[in-house]
Amino acid sequence: MTSWAGRTAAEIAAAVREGDVSPRHVVADHLARIDLLDARVGAFRTVRAAAVLAEADALAARADLARLPLAGVPVAVKDNLPVRGEACRNGSAATSADPAAADHVTVARLRAAGALVIGLTNVPELCVFGTTDGVHGAARNPWDLTRTAGGSSGGSAAAVAAGMAPLGLGNDGMGSIRIPAAHCGVLGLKPGSGTVPRELGGGWFGMSENGPLATTVEDARLMLSVLADAPSADAEPTAGPTAGPASRPSAGPAAETAPLRIAVSAARSPQPGVPVTHAYATAAREAGKVLAGLGHSVDAADPPYPMWLGATALAHWSAGTYVDTEGLDLGRLARRTRVHAALGARCAAGVERSRRREQLRERFAPFFERYDVLLTPALARRGPRADPWHKRGWLHNVLVNTRCSPLTPTWNLTGWPALTLPFGYLSSGAPCAVQLVGAPGREGQLLDVAAALEAARPWQRTADVRP
Repeated sequence: MTSWAGRTAAEIAAAVREGDVSPRHVVADHLARIDLLDARVGAFRTVRAAAVLAEADALAARADLARLPLAGVPVAVKDNLPVRGEACRNGSAATSADPAAADHVTVARLRAAGALVIGLTNVPELCVFGTTDGVHGAARNPWDLTRTAGGSSGGSAAAVAAGMAPLGLGNDGMGSIRIPAAHCGVLGLKPGSGTVPRELGGGWFGMSENGPLATTVEDARLMLSVLADAPSADAEPTAGPTAGPASRPSAGPAAETAPLRIAVSAARSPQPGVPVTHAYATAAREAGKVLAGLGHSVDAADPPYPMWLGATALAHWSAGTYVDTEGLDLGRLARRTRVHAALGARCAAGVERSRRREQLRERFAPFFERYDVLLTPALARRGPRADPWHKRGWLHNVLVNTRCSPLTPTWNLTGWPALTLPFGYLSSGAPCAVQLVGAPGREGQLLDVAAALEAARPWQRTADVRP
């Protein structure tokens, strides 16, 4: 019998609703895949084998099973979001090992929709850095096990990419969904501010958002509708008349709309001195050509990144970490985390008073009045090696992170929606990726454009990981 591991969330939910497969069977297949592969991938800090099987049986008895949008779908939850009955360790030895008394609101919404929490995934300590390794484990890129899965939602991205869960729940404060999604060849969406409940520690001064990781646009759209508690949010697609049926959401047929105005910024890095490598720049240009061929208006145009962008991002990033260390035993934190928090302590007051984020939104507003969507590379270069980065110095970590992923933090500062999706492959055979950015409220439009690219250039949904 064919395993249900590796199927899409939409396929699984439809089959469970129709009674073609039981939630227990679906979960058992995914647990078997985790048992087979995760010793090499390192996606999970803890797997809820007994608990999730019991929850699957309880789900099967629900009277409303046939109406649940995520019926029987296993989901991997990032280990900085509380899951009832499980410790929330946030990648650190300094956090409590006591079980959480209640689910985070996003976890509760997924459960109410029929999803089953199969495990909690590895993160870097306090989700600070862009490589996922630490005292609780290290997550590797399933496409290239010598490389990190990225961070900080690295475990969730790796679990989805390896077919160990069809959906991953992550969050993104400087690119922490989009970076690992780009490394691992899955789609990762950072919603705009206010779309999905945050309620996440200090929230990094409003920069961090919870969102989905998935292998298809359909699955990402489905999960976002549940997280946002907006089942009809995708009823008006805007990808354009030539995008094809794959761009249409499941809520109904697509309405014809005018072509979008798309800006392609293929080689411009927001960080001076941090170049975009040829592979990623080429991917952005090629994606632009595909969209032009579908009838959209595509221009080469760079956003007006200010010179002070990097300093502002660092100040907010470190100040957010400082807030998150309050009440923790600093002696139990890794040295890179302590240094980052100490810098943040010096920045926090200035960040509270700063108007830089407002100024950034004002600066970009004319650009996004001219263009509907910005298309950029997702990363500047391939991911760092899967080394013990948590044992390295703070400056080394910051430089490695910045060289790899300078293109994501801007959109946390603005609070605007952005996603990364696979597009093409690197010379190593690992996926390449591009980023789409839109103005507030344009999550559906970004997903429509992503669906057009998915239809034109389908990607391999899961990596072939050898046990």
